[in-house]
Amino acid sequence: MTDFDTAERRSVGWLNGAGHRLALNLFMLVVLGHWAEHLVQAYQIWGLHRPVKQSRGVLGQFYPWLITSEWLHYGYAIVMLIGLFLLRKAFVGRAGTWWTVALAIQFWHHIEHFALLLQAQTGHFLFGRPVPTSFIQLLIPRVELHLAYNTLVFLPMVVAVWLHLRPSVAEARAAVCDCARPAELLAAR
Repeated sequence: MTDFDTAERRSVGWLNGAGHRLALNLFMLVVLGHWAEHLVQAYQIWGLHRPVKQSRGVLGQFYPWLITSEWLHYGYAIVMLIGLFLLRKAFVGRAGTWWTVALAIQFWHHIEHFALLLQAQTGHFLFGRPVPTSFIQLLIPRVELHLAYNTLVFLPMVVAVWLHLRPSVAEARAAVCDCARPAELLAAR
């Protein structure tokens, strides 16, 4: 085993042990910031009746190129995938099942963004479309599709975190982190 392997194991161990609460809070802050962007964009479209191209969320109002950057969207998709993967070990029992569901859905969401990124980089668009188009986008418009994807990933994450912070006694005994703070649960370990 190399020094890199040992350092990597220690880092992932810390993320899922003593540092899990901090890492999870920071990850959820990123997730909620992304949600805020999508919800503001949705309000701009359906509440303010702006055209989609002028509905850029919060940051896109100041930096319009962000909304059209497939690199940014892919980057967020990969950050989500990596975060869900790296923080997974600390989710045990029922919470682990729900976190894994979110990871699986995000994996597909990442594939869709990877396809969009490849199209944007090569200039070869799928399905004869004039712009990069994801697979499911053939059925659902892009704004609605990404709201759906984010919802489909976020809801199992919320259930997972809820269950993670309220484990059964057996789950508290199996826990590798101290996120569930009640003394009786920590004493049950």
